[in-house]
Amino acid sequence: MDIVQQLTEALGAECVLSHAEAAQRIASNWVGAENLNCRALLLPRNTEEVSTALKICHAAKQPVVPHGGLTNVVGGVLTQGHEIALSLERMNAIEAVDEANRTATVQAGVVLQQLQNQLQPKGLFFPLDLGAKGSCMIGGNISTNAGGLQALRYGVMRNLVLGLEVVLADGTIISSMNHLLKNNAGYDLKHLFIGSEGTLGVITRAVLKLEDVPISKNTAYIALSSFAQACNFLGFAKKTLGHTLTTYELIWQDYYKLMTSSASRYAPPLPRDHPYYVLLEAQGYHPESDQKLFQETLEKAFESGLIADACLAQSQQELDWFWGIREQVDFIFSVHQPVFLFDVSLPISTMETYTQEILADLLKVWPDVFLYVFGHMGDGNLHLFVSCGQNDQVTRHQVEEIVFNPLTAIGGSITAEHGVGLEKKAWLHLSRNAAEIALMKRLKEALDPVGILNPGKIF
Repeated sequence: MDIVQQLTEALGAECVLSHAEAAQRIASNWVGAENLNCRALLLPRNTEEVSTALKICHAAKQPVVPHGGLTNVVGGVLTQGHEIALSLERMNAIEAVDEANRTATVQAGVVLQQLQNQLQPKGLFFPLDLGAKGSCMIGGNISTNAGGLQALRYGVMRNLVLGLEVVLADGTIISSMNHLLKNNAGYDLKHLFIGSEGTLGVITRAVLKLEDVPISKNTAYIALSSFAQACNFLGFAKKTLGHTLTTYELIWQDYYKLMTSSASRYAPPLPRDHPYYVLLEAQGYHPESDQKLFQETLEKAFESGLIADACLAQSQQELDWFWGIREQVDFIFSVHQPVFLFDVSLPISTMETYTQEILADLLKVWPDVFLYVFGHMGDGNLHLFVSCGQNDQVTRHQVEEIVFNPLTAIGGSITAEHGVGLEKKAWLHLSRNAAEIALMKRLKEALDPVGILNPGKIF
């Protein structure tokens, strides 16, 4: 019996879409995405159905690619025609919110924004914040160890997960739904799966850490005369704002100019002639004193020459304006095509020289190249957008070589929060040594001996 027929009999016709039916869907939520190409698309409703599906696929050595919100930018969810896609979209229940212990138990298909909206009336929130929060799913966030806009204060996904339920390649259900902040009873198995990009198991449920909703928010755009100012002001902001400092987004001039150009819907909150800008945000629980501290911090920074200029958001409209300049990256794609996206991690002290070096190298090959840079400076994460007018494989490799190769010498990483997927696997050796990669492969062989889970991704 054909494996699609087996899966249909086991799960029901409503849980299995044929190749033709799946092809009516897009393969990614990014601009220019092609239609989904897979042998079939599975839509399980619970962990037991995921287990049943994987048992069948494991016995048949049928490759399976787990799907979440399809916001991955490194080819981590791409399928080939012979592979089966397994979407967690129907497993979208917020099962429980424990207000006393500040935890939420959720299924993997819960959309991040959906979770945040449901928690708001309870005075709680989940601190992960991404530009794709309206479509990305918790399971995908976990499988890529997502970071985002508030990692400076709250950490990345690995810091926000207490427990997991995972289905292994052979259908075995590992339910490690820990609710405790401290649990040293043997190996903490969840860390095997956080950041594994669906190659070791399919995440079906999770226990997440929650925080109390801040009741004060102070946001400002800061203009800086040099990168040294950006570093010094970061240190100053950490000391003066303390635990309220939530976001420190560094924006290079070219990106700021593009996003505040006449073609954009955003006017510049500050003059466009500064080399660097910072979107600074502090959140707390004491509105009056928090606002006073924030304003005093900026005043002291200006008086001591740590910043060149500043503009505070005075309303929700201005807050949306400020954040729009940072987050509406899709505008780049309306101006330039094609565009190569990168997210790298590197020591803060090396950011300026690194970006200068890669721009110089890009210009040697493509004199008309565009490079836009911004990122979560506080946690060493930069996003790079490169457009050189070409999109063939040779060009892509050349650009990747220029962007990735300098990272080894400065102790950087080829990926900060998006994962490896297909696009970066050829460069993994720049960030992980041979012994580390060998151990990764041993773990893969142990947990997925047939090699059916998201094959060809990472390494």
